[in-house]
Amino acid sequence: MAAFRALLSEGWQNAKALGLAVGVHVLAAALIVLGTMNWKPVRPPQITGMTIEAVMVDTQALQAARTEAREAAEAEARAQEAAQQRQERLEQRQRELAAQREREAEAAKVEEQRQQAEEAERKRQAELRLQQLREQQERERQAEIERQQKELEDLKRQREEAERQRKQEEERLKQLEQRRQEEAAKQRQAAAEAELQRQLEAEAAAQRAQQLGTLSDQYAAAIQAQVTNNWLRPPTAQPGLRCTLSIVQIPGGEVISASIKGSCNGDEATRRSLIAAVERAGSLPYRGFEDVFQREIDFIFRYDGD
Repeated sequence: MAAFRALLSEGWQNAKALGLAVGVHVLAAALIVLGTMNWKPVRPPQITGMTIEAVMVDTQALQAARTEAREAAEAEARAQEAAQQRQERLEQRQRELAAQREREAEAAKVEEQRQQAEEAERKRQAELRLQQLREQQERERQAEIERQQKELEDLKRQREEAERQRKQEEERLKQLEQRRQEEAAKQRQAAAEAELQRQLEAEAAAQRAQQLGTLSDQYAAAIQAQVTNNWLRPPTAQPGLRCTLSIVQIPGGEVISASIKGSCNGDEATRRSLIAAVERAGSLPYRGFEDVFQREIDFIFRYDGD
């Protein structure tokens, strides 16, 4: 706005100078015309000397008029030169303003490009951090899967070892039975062997029941782990969650259906997420748990916070 007012002021000064030069030029021309006119006196001159004096006066006026005209022309030339200089300064100022605006536009463009580059770099860094987080989560998930598989393999080895011991025990019992038959004549020995056999059988049954109880607990823990791994926890799920899930499966662990059964202290979104977690798993643990497998199970899902 200040630059615009400066331009208006300089234009007004130029107009004033031009008007003054034109006025001086008109005045000089008028004087020249007046000086060259043949003025006639009202009365005829009586004295010859007076006539000569009048001619001399007219010549001086003409000379003065010419001097004034020359000075006016010089003043006009100076005024035109000053106006030309002011015009050139005005044009120079306009070029400088245009160059300044161009520099400011270029600077604004460079700043915008810098900001865009910084924004692109921030986005790239955010995507890189997100990718690293996803890779870390995937590594942890794989590690958890490997740990669970190792636990299942350990359980399988334990079961095989128990089976081997059971067969050994059966073989020993067979040998005892054979010995009892060979010593059938000895009633006391036979009774002792019978009592021993009963005790062994009771111990085997107790051991078998204990093994099945432990395997059932392990089976429930394996189901909890698999459902938890496939659970996409909603924001509304709170620690202390307890929900009973009714699951129908077929031999092999493939899930046929899943639903909420009985008590559940989660909201509707949490209930749907638990059912989706079971369905997303596809199949539940089966290998190594054949002895405790049930087609229909009621599974209590627990969540106590991360």
